[in-house]
Amino acid sequence: MNGTRLILASKSASRRAMLDAAGVAYESIPADIDERAVEAGLAGAAPPEVAEALAVAKAAAVGALHPGALVLGSDSLVVVDGRRFDKPRFVEEASEHLRFFSGKVMELHSAAALVRDGGCEWSHASIALLHVRDLSEDFIAHYLSLEWPDISHTVGAFRIEGPGVQLFDQIEGDQFTVLGMPLLPLLGALREEGVLLT
Repeated sequence: MNGTRLILASKSASRRAMLDAAGVAYESIPADIDERAVEAGLAGAAPPEVAEALAVAKAAAVGALHPGALVLGSDSLVVVDGRRFDKPRFVEEASEHLRFFSGKVMELHSAAALVRDGGCEWSHASIALLHVRDLSEDFIAHYLSLEWPDISHTVGAFRIEGPGVQLFDQIEGDQFTVLGMPLLPLLGALREEGVLLT
């Protein structure tokens, strides 16, 4: 290992937990970017491209303040029936999202990027397909009473490691993508960068 300083440009508990469990040493410094402004410049781009661009933008923002460091940015976005969904801003919006998702397939795109001194060294996006079961009004109300506001920072209005797993009857894709970061490709990239042993 080459002693490279790795910074995670996120405060996401699930992303930190993934890196901790994998034995990756890092610092966490959340990025402060206008995600909507980045997306506005990507009109017409496919969801994986948008997720990757946001991951790069987050890493670049933190990297600009920490020369020489390798900065990891990550982003997830949800598409259902061709419509993009952002994080719910209030509980009523979360309820609307869940009603829309009911009985449909949620596309979850998770991306990660490694940036150093303004240059993107690596990026990757992966997809998981989450089949949402038919959700009753009673279930939605009960679920949100348990999970709000903790899910206000999540696209898709769920935490798969909590009661959110009850939203689904089938998941296609790896657990890391669902948790918000394509961990296995990322670990390969960190080995290439000399951050992890080969």
